[in-house]
Amino acid sequence: MYRISCFIIFILAINFSLLAQDSRYLETKTKTEASTVASTKKSKTSRKSSRKHKHNVYYDRLIVEYKKRMKANVRRYKIIERKMKKPKYSDPSYFGHKRKPKIRPVGKRKYCKECEIVH
Repeated sequence: MYRISCFIIFILAINFSLLAQDSRYLETKTKTEASTVASTKKSKTSRKSSRKHKHNVYYDRLIVEYKKRMKANVRRYKIIERKMKKPKYSDPSYFGHKRKPKIRPVGKRKYCKECEIVH
């Protein structure tokens, strides 16, 4: 009789422990499933809105800035080209001077510190 009662208590203890573990597992499982479902719904909507607005606006702004810089460079290059046609840059006698240097007689020539030539 003692053996039978111990055996029944042992079986009941095992059953209760198994049920307790299963119920915990099911509760955590349902909680995690519910949270993942909610998070995926939120993340999908937030991803679409963030991708649609942030990235496109950012790259569009970069393209606009690039086009402005290129237009400014074209203007700058045209101005530089016009300056290069002036005598200061096209005439070799101006070599490093703002104004064309005087050419003195042979006995009165001086050493020039800008171009390191005697003239």
